[in-house]
Amino acid sequence: MRGLKKRLIFALVFITCVVIAGSAGYMLIEGWGCLDSLYMTVITIASVGYKEIHDLSANGRIFTIILIISGVGSVTYALTTIAKIVVEGEIQEVFGRKRLEKKIKELKGHYIVCGYGRMGRIICRELKEKDIKFVVIEKRPDTFESAEETLVLKGDATKDENLKEAGIEKAKGLISVLPTDAENLFVVLSARELNPKLFIVARAGEEGSEQKLLRAGADRVVSPYHIGGLRIAHTVLKPAVVDFIEFATKSGNIDLQMEEITVQHNSKLAGLTLDECGIGRDLGIIVVAIKKVSGDMKFNPTFRTSIEAGDTLIALGEISKLRIFEDMATAKG
Repeated sequence: MRGLKKRLIFALVFITCVVIAGSAGYMLIEGWGCLDSLYMTVITIASVGYKEIHDLSANGRIFTIILIISGVGSVTYALTTIAKIVVEGEIQEVFGRKRLEKKIKELKGHYIVCGYGRMGRIICRELKEKDIKFVVIEKRPDTFESAEETLVLKGDATKDENLKEAGIEKAKGLISVLPTDAENLFVVLSARELNPKLFIVARAGEEGSEQKLLRAGADRVVSPYHIGGLRIAHTVLKPAVVDFIEFATKSGNIDLQMEEITVQHNSKLAGLTLDECGIGRDLGIIVVAIKKVSGDMKFNPTFRTSIEAGDTLIALGEISKLRIFEDMATAKG
């Protein structure tokens, strides 16, 4: 497509040069005025068949023959290039849409990100780092250029048909970061009705919106302004703590990472203590907290703390060691 556009620009520039050269030629050879020369040039290269404005001399006829050959050829070339751009553009749009629909239909257990603004881009970048499948719904076409290699649906996320097209029935979670709280509220209501088991995270901008979003069906509500204010305050008051958290949670950090690992019901770790598991001794992993199935959070567990099936362990360690620990948590006993 880019090659065709270059050819079209070349053809248009060539036609312009032919028109200028033709007008100048008639003015020099026949001594005509500027308007008559331009008019004669245009009807000649357009092949409309009108009679000459004035009788042509022998030199004028030879010049007209040359003008017809060069002008008609350049116009034909430009029209052919335009036709190719239109046809190929439509074909690419149709086939691109079909490929997108096919890829989305093949997804299962993915996430739907509603909104591809500043927050949406950050969320998508983090999901990519973790190799998590996701689909973006965005209605502003000007944001698509920065969404390369991302499944993007053009449309309004507040409409049920767009959520269904994104595969909400088979999705694992939905993240709504649209510009207004009203839009996020509509998305949460629609998503909860379409998939009652969906894990929904929504953005809240104004005070009081958090409770409304939770009542609408959101599992988690995040207020960027509240979190940003706390982060700035903690950076001033506790800079070392903030540096550590940022270091431990930043994607792509090969030295240290904080992960949550869920112990499966048939895991060999179920029923063992942290000491018996040997994850601290053998893998150098620190279990910061354990979230129980009931939702209770136990911070700084001791080596005598037992692990139960369904527990989610917040672990800190090297990525390679965390992967081994994750395999242990899912391996059958």
